[in-house]
Amino acid sequence: MLTGIEEVDWASLGHAYGPADDVPELLRGLASADPAEREAALDGMYGAVHHQGDVYDSTLACIPFLLELVADPGVQDRGCIVELLTSIGGIELDDEEEMTEHPCDDGEFIPAANYAMAAAAIAAGSDVFLGLVADPDPEVRLAVPCALASLHPEPSLVLTLLRERLTVERDTEVRLALVAAVGQIALRHASLRAETVDWLGWLARAAQDPGLRLAALAQQARCAPGEISDDVVPWVTALLEEIRTTSVSGAGGETLRGAAPTFIGQVRELLEEHAAGRPAPWTEELLRTLHAALDDRVDDRIALILAQLRSPDRWQRSDAIWLCGGLIRVWRGRYEEVVRLVGDQLHDPEPRLREAAASFLERLFELGAPAADALAARLARSSPGPVGGFDGGPGAGPGTGLGTSSVGGLGGPGGPGAVGRSGRDGALIALARAGDVRAVPLLARALEEDEVRRELLYATDGLGPAAAGLAPLLRRRLARVGLDERLYDRAAPLLHALAAVRGAQALPEVLRILRGAPANRRDRVREAALRTLAAFGPAAREAVPDLRALLADGSAAVSTAAAGALWAVEEDPAEVLPVLERWLRPDLPGADRCAAARVLGGIGPSAVAAAPALRPALGSRDLWVRVRAAAALWRVTGETEEALPVLLAAWEEDRHARVDIAECLAEMGPAASEAQLVLLTELTRRRRHNAREGASGTYDIHLDEKLLTLCRAALARMERGAY
Repeated sequence: MLTGIEEVDWASLGHAYGPADDVPELLRGLASADPAEREAALDGMYGAVHHQGDVYDSTLACIPFLLELVADPGVQDRGCIVELLTSIGGIELDDEEEMTEHPCDDGEFIPAANYAMAAAAIAAGSDVFLGLVADPDPEVRLAVPCALASLHPEPSLVLTLLRERLTVERDTEVRLALVAAVGQIALRHASLRAETVDWLGWLARAAQDPGLRLAALAQQARCAPGEISDDVVPWVTALLEEIRTTSVSGAGGETLRGAAPTFIGQVRELLEEHAAGRPAPWTEELLRTLHAALDDRVDDRIALILAQLRSPDRWQRSDAIWLCGGLIRVWRGRYEEVVRLVGDQLHDPEPRLREAAASFLERLFELGAPAADALAARLARSSPGPVGGFDGGPGAGPGTGLGTSSVGGLGGPGGPGAVGRSGRDGALIALARAGDVRAVPLLARALEEDEVRRELLYATDGLGPAAAGLAPLLRRRLARVGLDERLYDRAAPLLHALAAVRGAQALPEVLRILRGAPANRRDRVREAALRTLAAFGPAAREAVPDLRALLADGSAAVSTAAAGALWAVEEDPAEVLPVLERWLRPDLPGADRCAAARVLGGIGPSAVAAAPALRPALGSRDLWVRVRAAAALWRVTGETEEALPVLLAAWEEDRHARVDIAECLAEMGPAASEAQLVLLTELTRRRRHNAREGASGTYDIHLDEKLLTLCRAALARMERGAY
């Protein structure tokens, strides 16, 4: 075994962490009789030799030995080696990429030819996979179909083999892998697509196993999304119900091996934990494939998710939550009933389902309102009494649940359905972000604990005057924050919350932060404190000497924030306009000019004298400078002739600027009537303006919903002005 391994000069080759002289030991480890050694070796292969998908010269040198290991029936865990080979050889580059190099973590570049050579080398030896489709090891049979579909140079031969194997294979997951590989071949080879789509359609109706029918339907939709049947929702729903009633419960979630410290072992354990107790865990991936094929058929996808959320099977409901997370992040739609049903899952006995529901609801902000009652009920306790020093603030009292025992606190012993700390925080964040005032006394209880999630503090934004009673608690916490190098991380969320609740009684504590900021991130600390002082307005008069001193600060962020705060306190433009105009010079960085323009816009007509300083910025090469300057120019002059064309051009140039632009258009009202078509077009789009493939941010949904609200508000003002 591993013949010729010593003849390779491994030390002259490299991987992610330097010379590859440790690779022979890793290859031998893959063939070890000890499961722990095999797992450690596999972890090393992925961690160094195939680090984050990279293909080094040492990776290429490994390929013959990996193929040899796969072909030896005496080697255990060969399915993992097949998966490794599939990953190494399965990267497809387009013509342009093949002419370039690929960057890796250490700043060096890997020749793109390495990927092509890896694919060619594995394809040349891929006949070994043909003999493994009937291997006694089900893990090998599970991995081989994808390898053949990705790597074998004769797709017609592979297609025939996979379809024939399906007639005799009895392992459910292997059968699903066979169908997925058939779909993969159809996607990669257009000449085989029509024939394969027809076969998948036949299998979706003819197979006896409902799981196999669902797999065939998902792959057919993936290969031919334009041919998805109009009755796909009832069809899939019926299949899921048949799967639920015919599946036999799993083994209760026992792990297959002992605990392993390797990354590969941790991933395996997470997957096993996720599948534990589920009678048909593979339905999740099938439904994910189907949803990807349905793409912009949002109404069908919502209908399918609603059917899952109403299922007696809690695992189908769990799958629906995760699938809906991907849907709502990318597509606009009517999600009220979905959100309400997700809220109902907060009462399920299964903790993983409750955690999934709370995690989903956290990111919805205002869209989470239909689940507010469920969130409040989930957070309720028997009656620990009002929070010390908290009277509920304005609006508290009978009928609101504020400052009373009706919503209770978060401490004390929990009764049936009590939530853990992480689940509680997620539910509370969701309730506060939805703008529900029942979150206020619960936030007060959280503020008395040793540690508070920063997201809870930032969630105070939408709670309005009802959250004013939180100010004393926030003040006490801010007073305890040390003036050390961690000041920004600890103080910034508290400063944000104090600004949101207009907690001007905390002025001494805010000034302590402003004056005592250490060198580490001093500008950011000061900027955060200055924004809070600006929110306090005239009540921050004691800070005026500090604000005047910071007008001359060398940081534009600090200087302009000080100007904004001084204006909020005194409303005298004479002192602040020269400072802001100084930061509008064309030779300064765009961020500096944006900061100045933003503050000028906030001052409004009283800053009209700064209009000449703003106008040159309308022609800046920096889009955000143009947007900030145009918005500020409108706000200080009330004239649209110069500002509106700049804003409309930027709308088309950068979709991420649309929220700021729509806010300005809504203020303009009838004066921006030529923007009507732009606004109407945005409202007809189904895809969120900031949707990104494979990535998302906490505020993505909230920002897109804000854009829609602003577009509607702008159009409403324009229509009113037309009469």
